[in-house]
Amino acid sequence: MMESMTASPVARRTGDPEITSHLVTEHGLTPEEYELILEILGREPTFTELGVFSAMWSEHCGYKNSRPLLATLPTKSDAVVQGPGENAGVIDVGEGWGVAFKIESHNHPSAIEPYQGAATGSGGILRDVFTMGARPIAIFDSLHFGSLDSPRSRYLFDGVVRGVGDYGNCVGVPTVGGEAIFDPAYEKNPLINVMCIGVLPLEQLIRGKAEGVGNPVMAVGARTGRDGIHGATFASEELDEEGNDSRPQVQVGDPFTEKLLLEASLELIEKDLLVGIQDMGAAGLTSSGTEMAARSGSGIDIDVSLLPVREQGMTPYEMLLSESQERMLLVAKPEHEEAVREVLERWDLQAATIGNVTDDGMFRVREAGEVVVEIPVIPLVDECPTYVREGVEAPEVLELRTRDLSEYRDFTSNKELLDTLKTLLDSPSIASKRWIYEQYDTTVQTNTLEGPGSDAAVLQLPTDGCALAVSTDGNGRFTYLNPRTGGQVAVVEAARNVACSGARPIAVTNCLNFGNPLRPEVYHQLSEAVAGMGEACRSLNTPVTGGNVSLYNETGGEPVYPTPVIGMVGLLTNLEHRVPSSFQHAGDEIWVVGVTREEIGATEYLAAVHGLVAGEPPVVDLNEAKQLVDFLVTAAENSIVRSAHDCSDGGLAVALSECAIGGKDGPTGFDVALDEAPSSVVSAAALWFGESQSRVVLTCTDGDGSALLQLAEKHGVRAARVGTVGGAGEDCQITGASYLIQIAADKLATIYESALPRRMTEQAGLTS
Repeated sequence: MMESMTASPVARRTGDPEITSHLVTEHGLTPEEYELILEILGREPTFTELGVFSAMWSEHCGYKNSRPLLATLPTKSDAVVQGPGENAGVIDVGEGWGVAFKIESHNHPSAIEPYQGAATGSGGILRDVFTMGARPIAIFDSLHFGSLDSPRSRYLFDGVVRGVGDYGNCVGVPTVGGEAIFDPAYEKNPLINVMCIGVLPLEQLIRGKAEGVGNPVMAVGARTGRDGIHGATFASEELDEEGNDSRPQVQVGDPFTEKLLLEASLELIEKDLLVGIQDMGAAGLTSSGTEMAARSGSGIDIDVSLLPVREQGMTPYEMLLSESQERMLLVAKPEHEEAVREVLERWDLQAATIGNVTDDGMFRVREAGEVVVEIPVIPLVDECPTYVREGVEAPEVLELRTRDLSEYRDFTSNKELLDTLKTLLDSPSIASKRWIYEQYDTTVQTNTLEGPGSDAAVLQLPTDGCALAVSTDGNGRFTYLNPRTGGQVAVVEAARNVACSGARPIAVTNCLNFGNPLRPEVYHQLSEAVAGMGEACRSLNTPVTGGNVSLYNETGGEPVYPTPVIGMVGLLTNLEHRVPSSFQHAGDEIWVVGVTREEIGATEYLAAVHGLVAGEPPVVDLNEAKQLVDFLVTAAENSIVRSAHDCSDGGLAVALSECAIGGKDGPTGFDVALDEAPSSVVSAAALWFGESQSRVVLTCTDGDGSALLQLAEKHGVRAARVGTVGGAGEDCQITGASYLIQIAADKLATIYESALPRRMTEQAGLTS
């Protein structure tokens, strides 16, 4: 153990620049924030201290524009063991087991260097989960790109998919679900959100703490380099048009070191050798050291000259703010420092004791014994200035939302309607994502019961006969046109997907992807979307256990669609009650549960067929959403349903087609009359392709319809039989609103399955 260190005057290093107003601005700090720094320190900061404040008071670490909004979200329930404020949230799934999960973004890095940006995003979220003592069992990705007609979007898409897949494949964690959305709004700023799920015995739950005066502080894993310096600040500013100046701020990952770090960390936790452990993620050594001390009300004293580095001449500023990957900071228990070192060496990992825990509440950094940073921990971590701004809806959005859509509500012929269905099935946002997930190992660890392509992934839990259902969802188009509705939809759609599998939704993690919050129209979007999410989470009793805020997603003043993404987890208490999403048997009854309303605003139909983003998004009745979830879970528990599929993008016609394309025995025919579905008076477009919420396509065994209807009435949801499942390879026939289409299931499958591969080969000028 290192000898206890005592304070000494803070030294300005030779060669450090003078602190000027320009330098302060370059570090993303306002004059008022700098005055507060002077007040906290009682003196001018050193250059290194300015860098520390810049990182910790960035939006990425300090949540200065979002913390007041996030405080309004529900975070507690009987299932929540650990809520926001730690590396990951944790819920209790019974029998002494917990599930740790979290979602985070790596948007800016992926826009500059898609492969490494996505790969290191996967690595970071894995570390957030295993630092809780949980073994990662699954990765999910929520991806948003520009149109695949764009060469740049295809380049980013290809690089990101390979980055996520390669990292997870190398570490041995399956990527089992997610979503991929394509819209010109994400052309310059793709959104790369990655979620990780892990399981742990709750008795081994560990937190990021720095307790026990004199306890050794150790840096373990990879050596520190200059990659990713000021990555947290980089993530808290707009991108320039080229982005080339930001390439040094993109980290480089090594999944093989990550695997060693994962196994070593879990062994250290299992052997009870640690007080606390944290990933050196955003802001690197700075955030891990200060946050661990802040949680414990302690201080931390480190000497960066003891930190293993891979480049010569690194300054304290660079070492503190580097975001080199595969590094952890841990506090060992008294007298266990050598035992910790032995475990790490056995895993071929480097371990260096760089300091110790103190009781003075200071973040003190030395360079060869000389103090270069001395900042009170609590103001640095917990008292970042926060702002409640005035939000104002953009007039152009109001105009779009109130636009008359009557000319798009009907069709001229059956052929036009069939062509519309084909166009939607060929739309990259709706079409099969097989091109993506075939690049992923989806079954390693053998916990995957239901993988990509279903409404929700289903993962085996260590508890007897139980499983976890997980889904990620977010609709930027809805949120753009009505932010509060968009926030609600992200939650209720994720809950429907989980409930369709038979699982009870329990909790969520969220990732908020928005533009520059200093713009009143963006702050309006952010505040309204968070309010909508909170309303939906309270209604469904699915508290928020943590997540990530990614702002400043814009280039040249053009923000992305405001895109709140929800990662929803649900518990399936009996594997025998698991429900697939596609048609299972010829002769099964097809039912539609939930009401179709006169709603075509913000739909994929308008965007893909007419090139129009306009109209009021479908309304969300939160009581109706809750009743539907309760009905779905109860129906599964009573073994009434054979399959259940959420109706969302593309409406009923697309949902039915997806059920048929994924048929148990191959593409399966069906015969459906949409006029029989529960509805108000609706146009043809709304009936076929509207995206009214809280609707599901169900099947049951012929003769079980009466039991299904009785259960629906008990739960206050409307349901009606609309048709029958046919045989493999047969035709799909749909009638409704005086229209009729008939097409072979195989033809629908060909359109649906070929959409992404065709665009990634033919349009790129490659041969398939």
